[in-house]
Amino acid sequence: MDCMGATTVNPLNDARWNDLLLRCPQATVFHTSGWLDALQRTYGYEPVLYTTSCLESPLKNGLALCEVNSWLTGRRLVSLPFSDHCDLLADDDGDGDGETELLAQLAEHVRRNGMRYVEVRPLRSWGDMTSMGWQPAEQFCFHLLSLDPGLDDLFRNLHKDCIQRKIRRAEREGLTYENGRSESLLQKFYALLLRTRRRHCLPPQPLLWFRNLAKSMGDGLAIRVASKDNRPVAAILTLSFKDTLTYKYGCSDERFSELGGTPFLFWKTIQEAKGEGMRRLDLGRSDMDNEGLAKFKDRLGAVRTTVTYWCYSNSQLDEVHRAGRMTSMAKHLFPKLPDAVLAASGRFLYRHMG
Repeated sequence: MDCMGATTVNPLNDARWNDLLLRCPQATVFHTSGWLDALQRTYGYEPVLYTTSCLESPLKNGLALCEVNSWLTGRRLVSLPFSDHCDLLADDDGDGDGETELLAQLAEHVRRNGMRYVEVRPLRSWGDMTSMGWQPAEQFCFHLLSLDPGLDDLFRNLHKDCIQRKIRRAEREGLTYENGRSESLLQKFYALLLRTRRRHCLPPQPLLWFRNLAKSMGDGLAIRVASKDNRPVAAILTLSFKDTLTYKYGCSDERFSELGGTPFLFWKTIQEAKGEGMRRLDLGRSDMDNEGLAKFKDRLGAVRTTVTYWCYSNSQLDEVHRAGRMTSMAKHLFPKLPDAVLAASGRFLYRHMG
């Protein structure tokens, strides 16, 4: 049963949302209550679910968003903050009318409430969004690795020189491997993250974000660390939901890059994911101008596609991503900041970036 127009509910308080996630093949870890709860705990973003289903009916569809209310970057809706992608979910028998209705209702909400914009991050097409007044905002490379082949085939599909050779180097060097979600592993991960973000002239995500994510995701989160003689040299953080493992964060000590710590960790991740019955490794998005990262994911054997984010805006699109431009202007400062100040810059900026 569909209602006239869209209704809104809090997905953290509505059991029907979890039921839809279990039914819908497009659901990912970014739709889960764990991800939404961590966003709310860390940044104060209030989640809201738009649906054409009535309150007394099972959910037939739903689009999860968070409201970001910032004096620096404006008031807006994002689906979803810090997620690589977040599709509108609908039962397989949906005819597409629900998607059109939800997009129209979101545009009306932005106009009526004087918001700057609403942004959505679909992996798949939602029809002719341009005709409804939506505009493409940003594009990214997206990589997905099928884990259906056997381990021998997966290893053969790795780039022989750039990945296979480095994995063997890591094994010869005696790199050790840890996997878990303890505070000790989190501290190792975060120390490497600070180093990596400084190297890339970017603010680090706040430590509180990772603590809240670990608490909210539970066993669905894993930190993987490679070390040489008890010194951490590389780390990645992954999230799991249903039969997909998602790589979300990675960091390393560039002084030990020749040891092959990062390829070693990805191979360990692939092996463990296969052992747990996972069918896909979601390697996430890469900036279009970061060809080095995109090629690394290519060399893992993943398939590269393009993801387009869409905005309906009350402002000019060149004003939409003001926080990103401010971060770019501050890039020359980040490498010079002490760790404590660098971490504080991340706590400030990420609250406004969404």
